[in-house]
Amino acid sequence: MSAVTEQPEVRQSAAAPSPFPPIAEYAFLSNCHTGALVAPDGAIDWLCVPRFDSPSVFGSLLDREAGFFRFAPFGINHPTAVAYLPGTNVLETTWKTPNGWVVVRDALTMGPREHEDKITPHTRPPADDDADHLLVRTVECLEGRVEVELVCEPAFDYGRAPAEWALVGDDRHTADATGAGQTIRLQTDLALGIEENRARARHVLEAGDRAYCTLSWDEGLATPEDIDDAGRRIEATTRFWRAWLGRARIPDHRFRDPIQRSALAIKGLTYMPTGATVAALTTSLPETPGGERNWDYRFTWIRDTTFTLQALHMLNLDWEADEFMQFVADVEATEDGSLQIMYGIDGRRDLTESTRDDLTGYAGARPVRIGNGAFDQRQNDVFGAALDSILLHTRRSARLPRRMWPIVQTQAECAEKVWREPDQGIWEARGKPQQYASSKLMCWVALDRAAKLAEIRGDPELQKKWNAVADEIRADILTNGVDERGVLRQHYETDALDASTLLAAIFGFLPGDDERLKASVMAIAEELTEDGFVLRYKTDETDDGLSGKEGTFLICSFWLVSALAIVGELQMARDLMERLLRVASPLGLYAEEFDAETGRHLGNFPQAFSHLALMEAAGRIILPEMTAEI
Repeated sequence: MSAVTEQPEVRQSAAAPSPFPPIAEYAFLSNCHTGALVAPDGAIDWLCVPRFDSPSVFGSLLDREAGFFRFAPFGINHPTAVAYLPGTNVLETTWKTPNGWVVVRDALTMGPREHEDKITPHTRPPADDDADHLLVRTVECLEGRVEVELVCEPAFDYGRAPAEWALVGDDRHTADATGAGQTIRLQTDLALGIEENRARARHVLEAGDRAYCTLSWDEGLATPEDIDDAGRRIEATTRFWRAWLGRARIPDHRFRDPIQRSALAIKGLTYMPTGATVAALTTSLPETPGGERNWDYRFTWIRDTTFTLQALHMLNLDWEADEFMQFVADVEATEDGSLQIMYGIDGRRDLTESTRDDLTGYAGARPVRIGNGAFDQRQNDVFGAALDSILLHTRRSARLPRRMWPIVQTQAECAEKVWREPDQGIWEARGKPQQYASSKLMCWVALDRAAKLAEIRGDPELQKKWNAVADEIRADILTNGVDERGVLRQHYETDALDASTLLAAIFGFLPGDDERLKASVMAIAEELTEDGFVLRYKTDETDDGLSGKEGTFLICSFWLVSALAIVGELQMARDLMERLLRVASPLGLYAEEFDAETGRHLGNFPQAFSHLALMEAAGRIILPEMTAEI
């Protein structure tokens, strides 16, 4: 009897044939309360209403039976062109059919604020424009004759509750879908028919003909009156985005367009009622194809604050920066006075994680998670992120708001108390706590920034005390967190590399001409990359409590651009930046990770952190170039 040879595990490719569209081929719509993803075939595959973290109404992104809403030419699945109207998050898709041409426009519409929003109430001062709580889709026939199809098949509560439909009125233009205690209204100028749990319509358009459909979850299920009203709402949304972008200060530089698209993505991921920003629109898009590294990112990470404020202030978007800072000031601290690593967009602390085992997951990647079990982890970097943000905002506004000083004190005291203790690290590893270098680095940031804020407040005793602790942390890192080569370690018990140590450059822990900083940056560039793109860490060298390999992290690659510029390797920084810009999605968006082998994006999408890091990296290159011109 011959021995059975164990076959090596074959890693699933991100490019494997699949009924799920590639992540990067989705388009992102937003009304700053929720967002939608539009597949290349014209179907809305992801929409949660009324807000980002609500259960999905259309969830085909995570299971092909979990609901979709298609409005496109019948029998044609591949458009000719997909683009945003310049300067907006309004989508325009052009279709060529055997008999003609049509163009479809999609928007989660925005308009002048006319009454108090009872759907998603505001805790911040409402702006002049706000969400209509409408998805509006219009189609126009440009040439020939084209048969257009509408198929609306909601599945409420992440696909658990198929829609129960009822026609409204007797003209076949309005129907309500109900499920899981929620009702949404579909209205169109096409004649609707109900087919069990979906509504459908087909109509032939000739050159010059227009049609529309809209989905409402607004108060009273209000909808546009007709095609002209639908068109006006899309025009108002276009004006909103362009007026908002017009307030941004974006230099006339070759990076102008990617900065603009990143700014629009970040604004689109902002929850206007509270000022919070979700880390990404989605949950459970896999970091490993077919694997278990699937997380819910529809929450606000305190770690993101400093990068968010940096980007917003760089673009002169001070209102948004202040809104986000006020959200941070409002959230409830934990029992020891520290901030959690993440909060709900309404500021809630409990983000208990569950799985939806009835869903197949994106291309078989399971489990699908709702909530995030890392919310109560100890991550000692949170204090530095919070205090760097407050210092940044204080210097920009020339004010230290009274309500911020208690936060400065508690976060500095927490960092002083715990900096020697092991934690889960910046990447929320689900393995054994370790003495992570980047966590201690961010505790140094916390005390260094607290000391500077004490100076601004006029408190020399606290300034002296906190500076002394910062010096102690710095000495500890340089003694225990640097290997024999002079390179920063992942944690004190290993010589493994970790991309989070690039923050030593970005946060000014060491000066740009320090040999240890340069050695650390170059080691990551040469040893922690795949095809030039940066890994967070090597999964076979790190106990993160999970199996499987992951892609390169886009934020880490952008951090490397910044770090290279800081240590004087400006041309290397430019070269990597150009490569990163070339791997953007067709619409200029980024997921969390990039699979260098297949060229596919992995992880949740669009990913705020990736776009924030892009803007920071662009600034590191633009500033010396503009300075050289002067």
